[in-house]
Amino acid sequence: MEPRAGEGRPRAPPEKRAGDAQGPHESRAGDAEGYLRDGPGVSKQDIREQIWDYMESQNLADFPRPVHHRIPNFKGASRAAEHFPRLQAFKMARTIKVNPDAPQKNARFFVLESKKTLLVPTPRLRTGLFNKITPPPGATKDILRKCATSQGVRNYSAPVGLDSKVLVDLVVVGSVAVSEKGWRIGKGEGYADLEYAMMVSMGAVSQGTPVVTIVHDCQVVDIPEALLEDHDLTVDYILTPTRVITTGCERPKPAGIAWSKISCEMLGKMPILRSLRHREEQAGKDVTLRDGPRSPPGATRSPRDLAPPELGSVPLSSVQIGNLPPDARVSELKQALSALGVAPSRLTWQGPQHSAFLHYRDPAEAQQAIACLQGFRLGANTVRVVLARQQRASDLVGSHTTEPLPDHQPAIAGP
Repeated sequence: MEPRAGEGRPRAPPEKRAGDAQGPHESRAGDAEGYLRDGPGVSKQDIREQIWDYMESQNLADFPRPVHHRIPNFKGASRAAEHFPRLQAFKMARTIKVNPDAPQKNARFFVLESKKTLLVPTPRLRTGLFNKITPPPGATKDILRKCATSQGVRNYSAPVGLDSKVLVDLVVVGSVAVSEKGWRIGKGEGYADLEYAMMVSMGAVSQGTPVVTIVHDCQVVDIPEALLEDHDLTVDYILTPTRVITTGCERPKPAGIAWSKISCEMLGKMPILRSLRHREEQAGKDVTLRDGPRSPPGATRSPRDLAPPELGSVPLSSVQIGNLPPDARVSELKQALSALGVAPSRLTWQGPQHSAFLHYRDPAEAQQAIACLQGFRLGANTVRVVLARQQRASDLVGSHTTEPLPDHQPAIAGP
């Protein structure tokens, strides 16, 4: 059985090494290089803004415009993508992940035309990591081109589950700027870096999985190495309208999810990220979030900490969650809170009111939970989260609560 690309086989031979001599019709990014300002204080955002400004001022940008705050589409993107199926890495691959941005539309088409498996990340990772694009039987080239558009991705795709054991042979990402050394700058939201890290976490890619980006020549610029961080994704191939650059980049790609870079808000918006965090936590890995300090394993609580709130009121260390789905089950909420790292010591479930009270040991823990739960979705609903006001016991009619378990671990009441 032939090994998969990136698994136990040598890297594909270089198409053209960075810095190789160019043919008579090839152009370098000299004009843009001269436009870019550099210096010790240059930042990633400086480089982004200068690239966006240059592409607009020189009318290199294509729809949608303006290109600011986007992976820029550019004139000549289809020509740049024509190099893609000629790469040895493409020929060897069976499953290819391509980002959903406009300049990579033709790359998606070539994957489908070659009858390879096309995976596209879900928008903003809200509903999962990948969608698999499945064209209708007997699809013509015109239909395949429609499948490669954003509308086609919506109409002809199905989600790929976390347990699918998918193996990705080749990855295509968008870029705002990239260097011949393979260093990359995206639009600043970190999705490509996070997608790759999540693929590492689920075992879909390895350090040997090639990464390709498709850009205009003006986007190939010098990037100071000092700007790179461990979680930044590098690229192995750069395709432009005039060049194929094999970067020979030896800088390690992300080895997994850097949880210390993940906020509670991000975790609340991405169910698959919560699932991966739960898996890694079960495996004994450090999954402490950027803004979510947690008690060390085995930390004990005093009897006072474990004492339930007085029956006559909801204390100021309690959080109220509202707008729960009508069919929500307390077990679903329990699992989600645990995955977020904000499991309370007690939970009061108010199913008929579509709400619940989370009781924490102190106001600081309650405030931390509120921060982590901003934007959190349960089912189809975005929940409302507020610090609970003091209430009389009569206000909690129809609720269900139990005492915390005496095992020094957060316990959640409910069936």
